Amino acid sequence: MSHPKQLICKKELTKLVKYSPQHIARLEKAGQFPQRLRLGQNRVAWLLSEVEAWIEDRLAKRSLKHLTS
Repeated sequence: MSHPKQLICKKELTKLVKYSPQHIARLEKAGQFPQRLRLGQNRVAWLLSEVEAWIEDRLAKRSLKHLTS
């Protein structure tokens, strides 16, 4: 049985990644951050799994950088 996708709101996202909403929007536009999901006219969310994967990718890049230094 598959697990339901967990969504996080903007407030939860900014607590998780410590970026301002404006910076997150810039990263999204540049294709460097998971895209938001429009839930309604005035409501957006992000898939927690995609944000966690983005964080893991950052950690992996950091680890590789330390290994090559």
